[in-house]
Amino acid sequence: MLSAKKLDNLIKSTGINVVEIAEKMVRPGLDKKQAQSALKNWRKGLVRPIPRTADIEAIAGALGVEVVKISEWSSSVMYAPSSPRKAGLVTQLIAGRDAQEALDLLKFTHKRAAYFLEKALKSAVASADEAAADVENLYVCESRVDGAGLRLGTKRFRPKDRGKAYRIRKMASHIHVTVTER
Repeated sequence: MLSAKKLDNLIKSTGINVVEIAEKMVRPGLDKKQAQSALKNWRKGLVRPIPRTADIEAIAGALGVEVVKISEWSSSVMYAPSSPRKAGLVTQLIAGRDAQEALDLLKFTHKRAAYFLEKALKSAVASADEAAADVENLYVCESRVDGAGLRLGTKRFRPKDRGKAYRIRKMASHIHVTVTER
């Protein structure tokens, strides 16, 4: 995946014009004007249109850097059986740390969400390794939790006074982890 911050910093530091980069991105289905528009969106952090591998390679070639220098790798666990509030405590724990340090920390954290966060982090590191990134220099640039609503199969009630029934709510969450090179 293309990193918006790294791309913007490289374009500013090298001084290459967006038009020059867009000329090298031209391919069937993407003309020069569309390439400029897409590049402006990607610099802002928007992923419309979704950048293809060929686009990222063309941008890296135009900037004179390796593809790994403008990439980030993400992974997510959907519908993890943990409430977003509790999982958020664990995601704050690893944000900004080295990937290996975060894995060691998660291994010894006594929270249910730590297991799911560890799975997501291992997956993101494996994706980076697959793309020939230096695994030793990876760090967690983003870790966040989104609410996923009520967990499936947990619709139950607790009896209360005067014939009332109170609902038991067990929440699920989506856990997202993104790693990149230093």
